[in-house]
Amino acid sequence: MTEGPLPGGLDHAAEDARRAQLLSTEHWSLLATRSMSWNEAFSRTGTFLSTLSAGTVALALAGPAMSFGGAFALFALIVLSVTLFLGIATFVRLVQVNNEDLYWVSGMNLIRAEYARLSPGIEKSFVSGHTLDTEGIARTFGAFDVTSNISPFHMLVTTPAIVAVISSAIAGVIAGLLVIQVGHDVIVALIAGAIVFVAAVVISITYAIRENKRYIARAIDSRLPTSIDSTE
Repeated sequence: MTEGPLPGGLDHAAEDARRAQLLSTEHWSLLATRSMSWNEAFSRTGTFLSTLSAGTVALALAGPAMSFGGAFALFALIVLSVTLFLGIATFVRLVQVNNEDLYWVSGMNLIRAEYARLSPGIEKSFVSGHTLDTEGIARTFGAFDVTSNISPFHMLVTTPAIVAVISSAIAGVIAGLLVIQVGHDVIVALIAGAIVFVAAVVISITYAIRENKRYIARAIDSRLPTSIDSTE
């Protein structure tokens, strides 16, 4: 660091110390924001799964009582439709949380890069990343070997994907029930349900990928000092 007076009366050492303190405060603020976002995500996911469980129990109890007749089909469609709505809303919010988390992580990496500038060599002690390239972001998330060994099926084990698959299954069941109600047999209902299930999964994955790209372009590339794809 360069010693000497600054125009405001502070020397460079004092200014760097104040800068480090401010950066540390911002770092903890971003960390707290990430924590709140993920608490919301877990809460929403838990609410969805609890509602699904309650709906399944309700259907299991109502079926024999209604002799699995037309009234039961109507009841099932209502319960499943409400559960599907909650599942879709949960999935959309989880996608948003993932994108927002990427923004907070990018900001934290920028702060670590500034730490490295203030104290050259300290980056060797960082476990998390301090750059905005793919490797730096992945390192902060704890994901290694992102360039070669990452599985293409990784997205299927994420929380948004799990909610999307369950919601798609509910949509398939609703489609099957509707097909049966209009007079078709069970085989046709199963085929219709399978088609709706696959279509819903594909739509969910496409939506998540598109929103991620849009968010990076709109909120990260345009607002952070450097692009997330840069290799500074």
